[in-house]
Amino acid sequence: MAELHIKKHSLAHIMAQAVKEHFPNAKLWIWPATEDGFYYDFDFWNDVISDADLKKIEKSMKKIISQHQKFIHFYVDYDEARGILKEMNEEFKNILIDRFESWDFKNQEKLSSGKVWFSINTSKGKSSEYYAKIQEYLKEKWYYDFSEMDWDQVKNLKFIDMCAGPHIDNSDEIDANSFKLAKIAWAYWLWDAENQQLTRIYAYAFDTALELEKHLKMLEEAKKRDHRILWAKLKLFTISDLVWPGLPLMQPAWMIIRKELEDYLWELHKTRGYSRVWTPHLAREALYECSGHAWHYLEDMFKVHGWTSKEDFFLKPMNCPHHMQLFADNQFSYRDMPIRYFEPATVYRDEKSGQLSGLTRVRAITQDDGHLFCRVTQIKQEVTTITEIIKEFYTTMWMTEDYWVSLSVRWADKSKYLWSEEIWEMAEKSLEEASQENGLPYKRIEWEAAFYWPKLDFMFKDAIGREWQLATIQCDFNLPQRFELEFVNEKWEKERPVVIHRAISGSLERWMWVFIEHFAGVFPLWMAPRQVKIIPVVPKFDDYAKKVEKALLDAEIRVSADYSADALNKKIRNSEKMHNNYILVVWQEEEDNWTVSVRNYKTKEQTSEKLSDFISRITEEIKTRSL
Repeated sequence: MAELHIKKHSLAHIMAQAVKEHFPNAKLWIWPATEDGFYYDFDFWNDVISDADLKKIEKSMKKIISQHQKFIHFYVDYDEARGILKEMNEEFKNILIDRFESWDFKNQEKLSSGKVWFSINTSKGKSSEYYAKIQEYLKEKWYYDFSEMDWDQVKNLKFIDMCAGPHIDNSDEIDANSFKLAKIAWAYWLWDAENQQLTRIYAYAFDTALELEKHLKMLEEAKKRDHRILWAKLKLFTISDLVWPGLPLMQPAWMIIRKELEDYLWELHKTRGYSRVWTPHLAREALYECSGHAWHYLEDMFKVHGWTSKEDFFLKPMNCPHHMQLFADNQFSYRDMPIRYFEPATVYRDEKSGQLSGLTRVRAITQDDGHLFCRVTQIKQEVTTITEIIKEFYTTMWMTEDYWVSLSVRWADKSKYLWSEEIWEMAEKSLEEASQENGLPYKRIEWEAAFYWPKLDFMFKDAIGREWQLATIQCDFNLPQRFELEFVNEKWEKERPVVIHRAISGSLERWMWVFIEHFAGVFPLWMAPRQVKIIPVVPKFDDYAKKVEKALLDAEIRVSADYSADALNKKIRNSEKMHNNYILVVWQEEEDNWTVSVRNYKTKEQTSEKLSDFISRITEEIKTRSL
């Protein structure tokens, strides 16, 4: 049985075949697999496609699968491929051949050697008029050796696409109920906003119908947890067009959560030798020229002009060049190493407007950033310490049951990466050995390294099984060299340090998005902005409610009370709507006995407790950061 990624790839062709049945003038572009399915980009010209058409296309796909269509291949040289695509009127694919001749594809030897592969779907029955025309062209113009494929296989041509594969052998390898067309979106041709917009059709695809059903249920649950809905409901933050999209404003409730998060992160670091630092939000271009970012990152940076100084500055897109300056302004010896800096600092990146959405993609990014400067012999120990912090943090957040680590390294063409082969080999080897010695569940992933260094990315699953890349550790031999950083070793010689970049939450904004959806807005008590709500049943008991409120405030518990004239049930509904962790209802019995009637929003439990016992219990819950 074919692997899932091969099924996804083959299903993309089947979808394109079905699209051509309903929209013969549609032109084809690309068709990659995704984590939960695949998509295909089309140009529909003057045709308009709607969600209703997706049902028709999906129905046609199931019919195609039932026809037991075979997938076969042939290849031709560039010029012959251009002729075939011209006959098919597939101008996008034809332009792609021009790019084959100029691009250096990753390990695509068949393409770079001057050959273009085509995929053909065949099955018994008459071909459409369009494909009959293509058959005739192939028959007249075929100049290559058929090798394993004979002409009889092409007589029942149902679909042809330019593709090297791999594909399934036959459509009956696919469960017709294991996929579902998801949505229509848009994408620019060649990923350039100056080019025309294409229509993208997304689909979900799995090995079995059961896996698809499970995924669809997860997506339904994800809709309920959507942070863009919950942030408005819970009044967490604000997006203002007057300020600028991508620059979220934090409401008081969210500021409480953020402060708790920052304090916890600092608590995890201060006992492990880190020093807290602060760096300004902008710098001269010279800083980024020295770091090398000016040559690769300038178009994503914000440039500002000082009208008094008459100088140009850049808002910082990352903290590391600033931290290099902190290290450089000291005279360290080997006895001081390692030096560890911690800074939850906001950086700025000019993201495209169309990609901005809630906290998913923003222009102001607060990283729980850390840079440590060490010797090569200290790398493994430092990675061990960072790993301990990561595990402790995500255990507290209930996200360590099933995680893995991506060791991102270069791919075969080493010319695409900065710095020397020696530096890269040292960095990759150090991270892999550290992963092995720390027992990390890692996988080597080629092509995923940044152009300037390898990294360890920690992949965690949230409460409904979605996987997120959050924490990261990056080993860097480059910046110390560019900034000429040095310390004095035991031989009184100058030695170059290694820099390890690490982030535990990744960025606070992205983490907050995952955090909201992971807990569905019902936050752990220690982080919750609304820990307790007091509700007097009638105004007569307001005085007792105020005494309860003061006792909780004295115990440093976040509390408020509803002294409105609303009915009890409405007060409770309003409190639950704002996800108060505990609701305390008070009236005669509670006042007489110094008790509170407790409603736990998360568990829906209702109990009666002595006020002092309740305070002791939730104080311990906060102190231990219980879930």
